[in-house]
Order: sequence, then structure tokens, then C-alpha cells
Amino acid sequence: MNDAQRRLAEHLITGLNLEGVTPESIDPEAPLFGSGLGLDSIDALELAVVVERTYGLRIADQAQGKEAFASLAALERFISSQGKAV
Repeated sequence: MNDAQRRLAEHLITGLNLEGVTPESIDPEAPLFGSGLGLDSIDALELAVVVERTYGLRIADQAQGKEAFASLAALERFISSQGKAV
């Protein structure tokens, strides 16, 4: 996990109130939903709010959200691709 992914993981943990989860326990390539981190559809809405508040980015639609929220690494790539520093 690189420094940007660690910072992003910290924002996710804080923003989603993930008790007992540390940045080190998140595999950057593992899915955020389902079998990976285990987030659900309500977490997806909260995650979109965290991204908007923290990085000033709005998820345009479900397809963009699915791609951006595939994993921690995918979310980092999405944020960086929008010209924002993680």
C-alpha cells in the first residue's frame, strides 16, 4: 500500500465509521463491496459523500461509481484521474 492509498483508507475508515478496521488491514486490490471489505449499498452512498466532501468529486452515475469503487486502488486511480491529490 502506498502513501496515497493509506490516506484514502484512513478517510474511508473515518467516513464510514469502520470499527476495528485499520488501513493496513485493507488490501488495495480487494473489492470494497461483497467478499472484500464487505461494504453494502448504504455504504456506497456514504462513500460517495466521503469522496465528494474530501476531494470535491461527484460520482456522475452508477457506472462510474461501480468502476471507481471497485477497490481502494481503483478509487485512488479515479481521484487521481480527476486531477485531485489523494
